[in-house]
Amino acid sequence: MKFAFVTCVQLGFACIEEIYRVGGKLDLVITLKDEMARSKSGRIYVDSFCTQHGIDVLKIRSINDAEAIQVIREREIDWLFIIGWSQIAKPEVLQAAKRGVLGMHPTLLPVGRGRASIPWAILKGLPETGVTLFQLDEGVDTGLILDREILPIAPDETATSLYKRVAVAHQKLISRIWPELIHNQINPIPQDSSKASKWPARTPEDGRIRLNMTVEEVDRLVRATTHPYPGAFWQDGDKTIRIWRGVISKPAQPKPVDAWRLSLSNGFFDATEYEVE
Repeated sequence: MKFAFVTCVQLGFACIEEIYRVGGKLDLVITLKDEMARSKSGRIYVDSFCTQHGIDVLKIRSINDAEAIQVIREREIDWLFIIGWSQIAKPEVLQAAKRGVLGMHPTLLPVGRGRASIPWAILKGLPETGVTLFQLDEGVDTGLILDREILPIAPDETATSLYKRVAVAHQKLISRIWPELIHNQINPIPQDSSKASKWPARTPEDGRIRLNMTVEEVDRLVRATTHPYPGAFWQDGDKTIRIWRGVISKPAQPKPVDAWRLSLSNGFFDATEYEVE
């Protein structure tokens, strides 16, 4: 079996490291060209690791470039991983790998197809979410499922804590599926389209706190949009109060020291970590 991996961020690179931790190997790593680093948030470099392990590296502008497709075919890659990569693979890429293309999505597919999976899971008040390892097809997060890792969501869960657990779940899935891929023992199953839902993309403006919100809604918004996301915010005249952490307070409770208090119709929300812009 021959394997290739496409990534340009830490989430994908951690999966590459996990492959080697369990004794696997890659025949090719595909990543962004160096000059594109400035425009890619969270960009990582694979050069040192790949040199150390003797892995060939191809640097591209798009996974759909003719060069990328040609190299995947010429190397006779069986399985191509695309994890931590924002470009959607076109049919030519999906057909270039002999057995298929694998990706991961941070929800329990078919629930939560689409974008902003971590914030939405918290905003929707879900009791659990997870990560799904699946085979890419021409749809959006619609392919055959190989495995899933379930993650309970705590009442005080934040995007920061959930993001870290999602990253660990990626590594667990890679380590579990690797022997099955090597020995051609995978048993993919179709998604139940009757249970499918699609979550839309979010923008920084979606973090705006509004007066008609309840303290519970503000609490969820703050927890869902904190680091590594842009944060929830309140517009106070010409000042923006960007909130990274806070707590719901009862009317009789005093304001915590150094906190910024937001008064809402059903209580107070005290920002314990915030910035004034």
